[in-house]
Amino acid sequence: MKTDILYKKALNFEFLSLDDGLYLYKNSPTSELAFIANELRKIHVQGNKVTWMIDRNVNITNACCSQCLFCNFYRIHGSKDVYITSIEDYKRKIDELYKLGGNQLLLQGGLHPKLELKFYTDLFKELKSLFPSLKLHALGPPEIFHLARLEKSNYRNILEKLMSSGLDSLPGAGAEILSDRVRRIVSPVKCNTQQWLDVMREAHKLNLPTSATMMFGHIETIKERLQHLIHLRNVQSEKPENHYGFLAFIPWPFQDKDTKLNLISGIKNTVIADEYIRTIAISRIMLPNITNIQASWLTVGKSTAQLCLHSGANDLGSIMIEENVVSAAGAIFKMDAKGIRQTIKEAGFEPQRRNQKYEKLQEKKNIEK
Repeated sequence: MKTDILYKKALNFEFLSLDDGLYLYKNSPTSELAFIANELRKIHVQGNKVTWMIDRNVNITNACCSQCLFCNFYRIHGSKDVYITSIEDYKRKIDELYKLGGNQLLLQGGLHPKLELKFYTDLFKELKSLFPSLKLHALGPPEIFHLARLEKSNYRNILEKLMSSGLDSLPGAGAEILSDRVRRIVSPVKCNTQQWLDVMREAHKLNLPTSATMMFGHIETIKERLQHLIHLRNVQSEKPENHYGFLAFIPWPFQDKDTKLNLISGIKNTVIADEYIRTIAISRIMLPNITNIQASWLTVGKSTAQLCLHSGANDLGSIMIEENVVSAAGAIFKMDAKGIRQTIKEAGFEPQRRNQKYEKLQEKKNIEK
């Protein structure tokens, strides 16, 4: 059978073609996809541990000139409720983060039309001077593209200056679906597919750790989802030897509540548990050169995330002390440190706390929140 041939190729860590991936996704039972993906997980990440971390998502600003149709968080520059987070707010939020045992900020926000590179380099330097052990997992390809355009510079120069100011790693934000057909509809002002990928190529050359994401379940096709994975796989294969590259891949379903995609176009998130599990599994199969696959408990809930741990995923991400963007579109699930450890144990695994580089950290048993 063709499926058996493709399973064998996958287990040999071969790159499956777009047609191969489509065939498996359309014809393989979920149980078989999950089994093959789980076998690959065991090779990638040996042992019985599932990783997790403590960080906090702080939004630099909600002013954004992109105005994506799936986003309820942004505000048009000049609106009365636009904000830029103050240093005093950062200090309070970071103090709370440290008390909960974390030391990393996920710093993101809108594409502010007026904030130039110096604003971000000054911010990073000040935060690092106030909190020397703080790790900054900040911005993303759309922000780097935006800053390069504002500064009339190139991606490498922008990244180098941010890194010298304290940037520790680059999130895979703003990927949505890496298809220009989709992006022209849902995020027409944001960087296109090639630009997103090229920012990541430069980050990898500089050995800046990155992650990759996919927001699916809106107007894209299954073929476009799989092409998204192939784009990521190709960029990962280009990274210099012994450089970090993409440390993880995180897919999550579109959250539709009160978004323009939903209210104007009637587009709804129809991703049920089985489809999410299949997506996790096919991601593990199609991405043999990315070690970590993360299940998004924030958007799919505890039970589905636990099943994903038996379907190719090896990571549950962060407890998300603060999250404002996805939650604004309907994500309702919450979990503290005690809860995420218990979730992992109930699924039959051992929790292992980590940092953004997927380096193991000592578990602190007294962390309850």
